[in-house]
Amino acid sequence: MEAHGSGRLLSRKRRKEDSNGEAEEGQRPGKVPRCSVGLADPAPFSDELESNGSTPYLRVSMEEAQKGTPPERPVRVYADGIFDVFHSGHARALMQAKGLFPNTYLIVGVCSDDLTHKFKGFTVMTEDERYDAVSHCRYVDEVVRNAPWTLTPEFLAEHRIDFVAHDDIPYSSAGSDDVYKHIKEAGMFAPTQRTEGISTSDIITRIVRNYDVYVRRNLQRGYTAKELNVSFINEKKYHLQERVDKVKRKVRDVEEKSKEFVQKVEEKSIDLIQKWEEKSREFIGNFLQMFGPEGALKHMLKEGRGRMLQAISPRQSPSSSPARERSPSPTFRLPFFSRTSPLHGVTTTDPISEDEEDDEE
Repeated sequence: MEAHGSGRLLSRKRRKEDSNGEAEEGQRPGKVPRCSVGLADPAPFSDELESNGSTPYLRVSMEEAQKGTPPERPVRVYADGIFDVFHSGHARALMQAKGLFPNTYLIVGVCSDDLTHKFKGFTVMTEDERYDAVSHCRYVDEVVRNAPWTLTPEFLAEHRIDFVAHDDIPYSSAGSDDVYKHIKEAGMFAPTQRTEGISTSDIITRIVRNYDVYVRRNLQRGYTAKELNVSFINEKKYHLQERVDKVKRKVRDVEEKSKEFVQKVEEKSIDLIQKWEEKSREFIGNFLQMFGPEGALKHMLKEGRGRMLQAISPRQSPSSSPARERSPSPTFRLPFFSRTSPLHGVTTTDPISEDEEDDEE
């Protein structure tokens, strides 16, 4: 395993450009045993594996493959492509190829830049980047670098391929209406389904459609106008647009904050009005309890008036209380007048008490 891991690390070294601009590769690692790796490691490249040409190779039929082959003899399925801007559509196609049979060993061929630029067009990713992206897909067991554009019998025999997996739509290229026509006629074709709504062309179309947005984003991230192939005038235009957008974002933020502020003020005003209503009801109730027809103030006034009346005219003593004995009032008589009333001509003679006589003497 150590030799296998070290060989893979050496093979992953990127090409370094020397002073003359020529690319030179790192030292080619030694061969490693052919085996299926786990999910913890990327898939190995075919030129790094030991050849098993010593044993004869016989293709399995579709019936045998569908029933299941022994563990030491998996069904070898081959799927090829460009795999530029590796996306979920690529991964789903490889997943279908891996799941075609109960015991499948998936080999994926990736075409080089020269073939791709010649027959299909310019790519976004380099061939090394595309090789590395495919090798890290969990469904891939082996990667063939610099895969051929058209599959020849010699290539199929070299890699001991049982079936070729691809979508069933005729693929016209390299002067042929369908490059997989001879594979289909040989009974080695296993169709898969395309994932609708996503493809490398769709992703590139999105980038082209939003070109200005992505250029402005990369300018903000530190890329130079020269690296982006943008003229001086366009660079200034993009910077001006960015400033205008910043002002718009600030205005939008102010509007949102003002809306939030108004909403909070409305909520607080509603709460305040509700509290005022509750307090007003409480105040009115207390006022009525104090000053209403049967309020506490009326009872207080009645009680106060009763106390005042009682203080002014106290009640008579009860009849059952013992009567006080009064001394008789003394008889008052004028000494120089007779006892005859001048009005009626009646003479009244009152007996003079001994005390009065003594006083006169």
